[in-house]
Amino acid sequence: MPARQPDAPIAPGAPAAPAASLPSAASTVPAAADGAAQAGRPALGRQQVHAVAGCFFVASFAALGLPPYLTEILPELGDTTGRWAGVLYIVPTLFAGVGAPLWGRLADRFGRKRLLLRAQLGLALSFVLAGWADSLAAFTLALVLQGILGGTYAASNGYLGATLQGPELSKALTLMQGAARAALLVAPMVVGALSPWLSPHRQYALLAILPLTAAVLIAALPESRGPRPEPAAGAAGTGRPAGAAEASSASVAAEAGASAPEATGKPSPASGLRALYALEFAFVFSTVISYPYLIRLIDERIPGTSPFLSGALFALPHLLYLVTAMALHPACHRRPRLGMALGFTCIALGLAGHGVADSLVTLTAVRLLLGAGMTLGLVCLSVLAAAECAKGRAPGRLFGSREFFSKAGAVVAGVAAAVGTSHYGPAAPVLTGGAVAVLAVCALALPRSRSSLRSIRTRWSR
Repeated sequence: MPARQPDAPIAPGAPAAPAASLPSAASTVPAAADGAAQAGRPALGRQQVHAVAGCFFVASFAALGLPPYLTEILPELGDTTGRWAGVLYIVPTLFAGVGAPLWGRLADRFGRKRLLLRAQLGLALSFVLAGWADSLAAFTLALVLQGILGGTYAASNGYLGATLQGPELSKALTLMQGAARAALLVAPMVVGALSPWLSPHRQYALLAILPLTAAVLIAALPESRGPRPEPAAGAAGTGRPAGAAEASSASVAAEAGASAPEATGKPSPASGLRALYALEFAFVFSTVISYPYLIRLIDERIPGTSPFLSGALFALPHLLYLVTAMALHPACHRRPRLGMALGFTCIALGLAGHGVADSLVTLTAVRLLLGAGMTLGLVCLSVLAAAECAKGRAPGRLFGSREFFSKAGAVVAGVAAAVGTSHYGPAAPVLTGGAVAVLAVCALALPRSRSSLRSIRTRWSR
């Protein structure tokens, strides 16, 4: 028998090696990349992961950069007061959430790369239609198609989930969130800079070039064929279960509330998945609810604030994510539930602070506190999603369903923000989001299983 090597995670996407060439179920496989290529499922390198994130960044430019200018676009289409801007703002989000689970299932069946290409091409088509729409009805239809035919974020995550595992996958998902935050910051400024020469309405058609370019780049990436490989029942000659080779994923799954058998590559009971979706909904709701009326709140608390300064305060949490997310990933990967609890705590305190902050210093402090919670939450959600993927779940369906709950949280947050502001003023949304964050902290503090509850009762009875 060959000498046993130090434990290390097997290269993501690599198939199980034959028993004769596998020193240990948890050992490093030197030829993992070659074996993966032979099976038609090459593991993605760092450059390819960055290419996927870069394609999502450029494709998100119009989707994230143009909606803030709806109040300027709609008068060209007959809505002189822009009263439909609030409704149209959430139309793509709503229909993206509705279509994401279906596209995820189709990706698992027909290929994640094909469906990722479809998402980019669908986005380009909808942008062209929006840019050349000559009526409010045609523009609305284009936004509906943007939601239904787009879904590049879920499609990109499904593609990554089929080729990466464990820490590599959660890092890639963290990078994808970074691409979204970067687009959210940069795109509106670019659209504004182009506005003197080309109206935001016509920029939809111009920016359709970006998802087309992304589609060309994605065409050069390898396809993730077939279902994710399940670990063998055991490694011959080692006396250890094959699931030991996924010690990192198993530890995350256990921290997420799963039992040891659930980390062996077979789908676990739905409880862990329901918890992930509930946390996703609560997180998106509690953070997004502050977006629509934040500028109005800043103007109310600090009269005379310049648009640039208001925009900088809005951007602070996203900038903090870009600076600190990757540095926080190792700690969040070890204790994702604790990280989520700390994240929701920071969100609750930050949003509560928005309700009383009345100076530039205090507003900056509470925005940074909210940013810390947002960063912890996004990174830990990526870790938990990667742990669910390691349990053998179909990546397309997993990330499509996750996107549904994310979009649902955003839509409900937008409605709650509008209703709360109309009745109680611009401070109502941040207080509502803070209350939901507190509820999430309480839920995370509850025992994760009946066995945990029994152990607590035993300790208290002694």
